Amino acid sequence: MTKISTLTFERTGGPKSSKLIDRRLWDAKSIVIGVTALIAVIGCETSQVNLPVEPASQQSEAISLREGDVLKISFPGAPNLDTTQQIRRDGRITLFLVGETTAVGLTPAELEKKIIELYSTQLASKEVTVTVVSSSIPVYVTGAVLHPGKILSDHPITALEAIMEAGGFDYTKAKLTAVVVIRQEEGKVKNYTLNMKLALEGKQSVPFYLKPSDIVYVPEKFTWF
Repeated sequence: MTKISTLTFERTGGPKSSKLIDRRLWDAKSIVIGVTALIAVIGCETSQVNLPVEPASQQSEAISLREGDVLKISFPGAPNLDTTQQIRRDGRITLFLVGETTAVGLTPAELEKKIIELYSTQLASKEVTVTVVSSSIPVYVTGAVLHPGKILSDHPITALEAIMEAGGFDYTKAKLTAVVVIRQEEGKVKNYTLNMKLALEGKQSVPFYLKPSDIVYVPEKFTWF
């Protein structure tokens, strides 16, 4: 009886059965690890695709003054010098008593320091405040649009809005699926390709906001003659 029961144990519940269970557990663990890695990779690729899309609230870098900006310049110690004026096309403004000075390319804080230096012999209180009342964002639209050219906006503007400001697409020529935004970043030229067909169909929920001096190029469709 002892010998028979031993043989029965080896056939039914012995080492072979244990090895089979271990192998199945190992296969299950491998599948879980593989799926987890795949999800991680997909997540990384999605974040990289979304990097160029920046809502206006995220564009918080230091403001450089541009042509068309309207500035309010206040002198707390000499209110008679207070002025509100727009930066001209040559990038300059005119100040009472000291004449013209360049404002384009400076931050408000840098312009404050510059004005204090210009008035150094005339101000008892070395305090000046520069406030941007309104700011114009210059962008350029070219290619298959009805009115290509420069656009000035006083608020953050998307690529689609800029195209509409340029008269909209020339639908007889425009390739809506490959609109290119050309941008200068960190001393390099970067291109971002946008599918405007999705945006027009309401299938793209995140707008692409432009930065100053961006160029929006709408290519023409390839046609056979």
